[in-house]
Amino acid sequence: MKKYPIKSSQQNFKSAWQAIFGLSGVILLCLLVGLGKVLVPIFPLGSLVVGLFLYRRYPILYVGFTWWLWFLAPFVRRLIDYQAGYLTYGPWILSPLIVTSISGLTLIRYLPKLHYRHSLPFLLSLGGVGYGFLISLITMPINGPTIIHLLSWATPILFGFHVYVNWQDYPQYRQNLERVFFWGVLVMGVYGIFQYLVAPQWDNFWLINSGIRTYGRAEPLKIRVWSTMMIPQKFGVVMAGGLLLLFIRKGVLRFLVAGFGYLAFVLSTVRAAWLNWLVGLFILLASLKPRWQTRIITSIIVASIIIIPLSLVDPFASVIGSRLESFSHVEEDNSYNARLEGYNELIQPALSEFFGRGLGTRLETEHTNIAAYDNGVLVLLFSLGWFGSTIYLSGIGLIFAQLLRDNSLNQDVFATTSRAISISTFFVQILFNPVMIAEFALPVWVFASLVMASQKYYSKRDVNN
Repeated sequence: MKKYPIKSSQQNFKSAWQAIFGLSGVILLCLLVGLGKVLVPIFPLGSLVVGLFLYRRYPILYVGFTWWLWFLAPFVRRLIDYQAGYLTYGPWILSPLIVTSISGLTLIRYLPKLHYRHSLPFLLSLGGVGYGFLISLITMPINGPTIIHLLSWATPILFGFHVYVNWQDYPQYRQNLERVFFWGVLVMGVYGIFQYLVAPQWDNFWLINSGIRTYGRAEPLKIRVWSTMMIPQKFGVVMAGGLLLLFIRKGVLRFLVAGFGYLAFVLSTVRAAWLNWLVGLFILLASLKPRWQTRIITSIIVASIIIIPLSLVDPFASVIGSRLESFSHVEEDNSYNARLEGYNELIQPALSEFFGRGLGTRLETEHTNIAAYDNGVLVLLFSLGWFGSTIYLSGIGLIFAQLLRDNSLNQDVFATTSRAISISTFFVQILFNPVMIAEFALPVWVFASLVMASQKYYSKRDVNN
């Protein structure tokens, strides 16, 4: 059996960890001595330098480092702004966004030798994004927000493509991402519970100064948890994928991690994320052999023994209970009614958009405070129109068709779980959130690309066996 060796540059990670811990040390030191304002340029530029170094010499660690930035960068930014005394300039996801965009170099490198059939889904969806960007250039001037919108749409696709074309190292990527999400769920879960119980001053500062009131009051036991990320919806969609990956993790420690993760997850009170997790679980169970089904059901029972008693006692019971009750009384739910009213008002103009209005389009209805941002279908149609949306969705459709028709995933439970995460995230989130953008899109493209990488890895391995 032919084995695909790890590149020699990845066998010694000493310099990689020195770069990562060096950047982390500078950030931590500045924050400890109250010089957070100094980090306004240092944090994104330092992240970019480390990202380029890892991309060039340690591509597997580059992927893990990028995910950690998506997990933690908004939290670091809140600390920086709190010490600065004002909301500093620039998008909150600037650091992870520019580091993720480095993966665009992979497309440039591989473009002359791309295999058309396997790369077509990525190229089609990128074509749809490129079309939307051209419309943006026609309808609005080129500025910082326009570029940020382009990166938010394009980088998840580019990052997924980067993972896919490195299919020879699929086992190492699988191991790395299992570890990243395991510890990521723990860190975000612990901080999420702390955030709910304490309402730290830096989180209060951001909540008050950003003008966003939908995340709850800036008081302990009143906040909708968004943990170290930017908003509860983004935290929820990433945590849903991480919690599904916990099912295939070995060791007793996973139950402790699950306890923190699930409690923070439900305290986010994001029903779309809960549905995302549930649909992913059903897809996963339907795809696995009985032995794994039994293991997952056992894990759910153990996790329930930990979570349910906590969710039934104060200070958690009231917020979780009221959100769960809203499923059975949706007609009395203000959020649901606002979304429905806004959707009914926007759907007709959205369906008449043939050419679209460009990336970054955000429409608010005349009679409600609901925005087009709250529904992925509306965002897609208003941004790309029917023309661009058809191109973009053709890429997604080709990928899912490949994921669903391949029966070889039974030999790799990680790939099976990745497929469940990607499919459930797309089809659930497109009803509630812009699943084409940034954190919403990353689980779709990265985990779908991992599945495609696993398919190619095993097919080549079997041929050479």
